[in-house]
Amino acid sequence: MEYKMIVLDMDDTLLQDDHTVSEATKKALIKAQEQGVKVVLASGRPTYAMWETAKELHLSDYGSYILSFNGAKITNCRTNEEIFSSTLLPEVVHQLFELSKREKVWLHTYVGDTIITEENNPFTEIEAQITGLPIKTVPNFVDYIKDPVVKVLMVKEADILVNVEKVLQTELSEQLSVMRSKPFFLEFTEKGVTKGTSLSILIDRLGIKREEVIAMGDSYNDAAMIEFAGLGIAMGNAPDDIKQIADYVTDTNNNDGVAKAVEKFILNA
Repeated sequence: MEYKMIVLDMDDTLLQDDHTVSEATKKALIKAQEQGVKVVLASGRPTYAMWETAKELHLSDYGSYILSFNGAKITNCRTNEEIFSSTLLPEVVHQLFELSKREKVWLHTYVGDTIITEENNPFTEIEAQITGLPIKTVPNFVDYIKDPVVKVLMVKEADILVNVEKVLQTELSEQLSVMRSKPFFLEFTEKGVTKGTSLSILIDRLGIKREEVIAMGDSYNDAAMIEFAGLGIAMGNAPDDIKQIADYVTDTNNNDGVAKAVEKFILNA
């Protein structure tokens, strides 16, 4: 099979633990693009927090794309045009805020390029470090959120959040997409919006078949695109249940797992 697109999760997949792209991975991905393969970044991160990596990999030079907010936005790197966008209505965000109080977890969202929360906490601080976005603590979250937002996160220690996820997936399954991107991040987007569904929209637009797509990831919010792609690849550092749904397991994010997969399935194929 000749693959025409590689779709990559960022944190714990493309990026090493220090949030950098290794030289081996960078070289492999640029070489793949030189051969005509599209490299697409697909992350739970806001769009703003993906641009530096997109520039580092020269995605705009090769006319590629960013799937941000777990697929709730698709951006053309060359033109900066949003070709797909999904949002949550304010009343849905307010409902999630009330549920976060019930479940005794913290919650934040994004307005523009700012993280909004009613109570600053260690996990929202982690999000700020990962994304480079500032945090704004507001006195009344419900009063502040008057317009649609792209995504909401509930955050807490992993052993607490895993149970909250089960409860809310059952409770909100008819209304929202609910998935964890990290053990301590539980993400909410519009129903049906995942990295997999956005990938489907993108390849339809580009005339690429799903069999011609490789998708690589490490976490639960990557499951939809790993299952959708012609070749779904799990990182060596992924949980066992993500590895089980993948077609292939590569090395870890700290040991050039992406570069090794690109070399095996594209450069040396």
